[in-house]
Amino acid sequence: MNTNPYFDQAMAMVQAQAGVKQMTPAEMIAMVKDLAEGLAKLSGSEVAECVCEEAAEGPVVDPKKAIKQNSIICVECGKSFKILGKKHLATHGLTPNEYREKHGYKKGTALVCKSLAKQRKEKMASMRIWEKVESRGKKSTAKPAKAEK
Repeated sequence: MNTNPYFDQAMAMVQAQAGVKQMTPAEMIAMVKDLAEGLAKLSGSEVAECVCEEAAEGPVVDPKKAIKQNSIICVECGKSFKILGKKHLATHGLTPNEYREKHGYKKGTALVCKSLAKQRKEKMASMRIWEKVESRGKKSTAKPAKAEK
């Protein structure tokens, strides 16, 4: 354990906060660091670096387990969504394609939870758009050319 008293106080505060509010590991680490630095500044001394290497590198969640039945978890920050949109990915400096490539998802993988993907699939199947497109092609208004003898 760390012998820094500010770090210990910050850990106690974050543990109490985590008991009341759901927090991701990245949020906890950032909060511990900020609190320890703040407490040290208030007392006038320097605080030792207490940043975990694990948080600085690598994904917060295993990408294979990030897409769940009713939610998708952002591998970058650990937040849970129904749809992982462009705006959120832009906060990490990524496009959806870059995100897929970085975390090993296939190119066509939808960044939505499984239940929403299933609903969309069922909706498209019930609309049967492909049959409507085929029927438009058969109802051609152009008259066929007469064959010459």
